[in-house]
Amino acid sequence: MMDFLSGTFLTLWDGLVNFLINGLTGAAWWQVLIVTLVFTHLTIASVTIYLHRHQAHRALDLHPIPAHFFRFWLWMTTGMVTKEWTAIHRKHHAKCEQEGDPHSPVVFGIKKVFFEGSELYRAEAKNKETLERYGHNTPNDWLEKHVYTGRSRLGVSLMLIINVALFGALGLTVWAVQMVWIPITAAGIINGIGHYWGYRNFEAVDASTNVSPWGILIGGEELHNNHHTYPTSAKLSVKPYEFDIGWMYITILKSLGLANVKKVPPKMAFGEAKAVADEKTLEAIIANRYEVMAGYAREVHAACQREINAVRNKGADISVIKAAGRWLHRDADKVPANVQPQLQQARAEHPVLDKMVTMREELRALWSSTNATRDQLAVDLQAWCRRAEDSGIAALRDFSIRLRSARA
Repeated sequence: MMDFLSGTFLTLWDGLVNFLINGLTGAAWWQVLIVTLVFTHLTIASVTIYLHRHQAHRALDLHPIPAHFFRFWLWMTTGMVTKEWTAIHRKHHAKCEQEGDPHSPVVFGIKKVFFEGSELYRAEAKNKETLERYGHNTPNDWLEKHVYTGRSRLGVSLMLIINVALFGALGLTVWAVQMVWIPITAAGIINGIGHYWGYRNFEAVDASTNVSPWGILIGGEELHNNHHTYPTSAKLSVKPYEFDIGWMYITILKSLGLANVKKVPPKMAFGEAKAVADEKTLEAIIANRYEVMAGYAREVHAACQREINAVRNKGADISVIKAAGRWLHRDADKVPANVQPQLQQARAEHPVLDKMVTMREELRALWSSTNATRDQLAVDLQAWCRRAEDSGIAALRDFSIRLRSARA
């Protein structure tokens, strides 16, 4: 009898030890790694599709099935409350790069946002005024009131139990990775680097940048300049070489009848050039102003490169114009003070570039003006086109003719 009890105890003990080490699945380390990557990517997809594009910006409607799944998954893997995240993000757009922006590197510094972004989020989540002003139209059902809100620790604790049950001791590592994934990728990379370093397709009013043209690791959020240019768009990629994996998932959900896309980035249409730009032309240009200015920037870059080649062929110094070329297409308030002297020198020495920069500011005034009437703006556009086509600069002439072919 004692031998039977001893054997049973040892068997149970061995089973318990094996469970604690290997979990229910007995998965190898590489299998656990794959599952971890899938789990974290699912969290990223939940943030970008549900919290960001669906809740904060209303760029798409989600069927209750994926909406409830995303909400439940985020509760377990991040402990985030929908209303808090939505309100903080909306405030970020409303106050972008200004005093009051909850997580701007322009306001707090890149180190603060990158390394302490989650702390900034938690601090703003306690601001009742932010939640009341920006947290409207977020879930307020029974689950939100009695399960998710105020019970974040319960959610992440449940995820810990599940991970340990599945993978044993390695489950602790899986859980730790899940807990730091959003603070690093969203709070650090997107809120920090996405307003500090990268490339810009559009001269948005803030400092947003595209961290990478391939939005895979962070669900498409890498295309941050595109998003700040068209914040209500469900699609974040705009260039042929850009890829937004979040949009791919939305497209799949749409094909299954689980999502309804409300808005995507506008695309400028063209027809035959009108003899004279009219109010319809003005309407098309203003509606697609970011694309218009991006096109103008390409012409400025091309003109600058021609000037650089001409200077180089003469054997002269190209350092000033080359340094200035990076900033000629930017709004004046985006040009660093230490670059201004080089910019002014390049414009003084190269009349073509000076004319193109001047004409750029005049074109931008068409939608920057706050007191001009629609009729007056149409007259101003016609005058701009005449000056461009009479300038003797081929790039300006061709650009003006293309503007006259724009359609709303």
